[in-house]
Amino acid sequence: MIGRLNHVAIAVRDLKSATALYRDTLGAKVSEPLPQPAHGVTVVFIELPNTKIELLEPLGEGSPIGKFLERNADGGMHHICYEVDDILAARDKLKAGGARVLGDGEPKIGAHGKPVLFLHPKDFNGTLIELEQV
Repeated sequence: MIGRLNHVAIAVRDLKSATALYRDTLGAKVSEPLPQPAHGVTVVFIELPNTKIELLEPLGEGSPIGKFLERNADGGMHHICYEVDDILAARDKLKAGGARVLGDGEPKIGAHGKPVLFLHPKDFNGTLIELEQV
């Protein structure tokens, strides 16, 4: 069901500083910041030959990344995103197997302009999973 690893997301307090670290210290190609008000984050994507790293900074009150940073002062890995061919079929299969889909269970449009869903970390060894339709 799951396909390629799309990205690993890292929560950061200071997106500008984190972007500079990847760009200037590691020599990575980085995107411009992309505000995602519907998700309460601003994102930057770091392009790697085989996947991406997504840096997440809180945007607005009640940002889920803000809550994450309250519990993890230094930031850190927030979620892993896998690609799926059919997000609704994947959701239905996962739910039938007992996995919990966060939110209302309906896909939302993510930072790449494609449908995404999140799966409860308690169902996946403590890791928040994002599914993105390709």
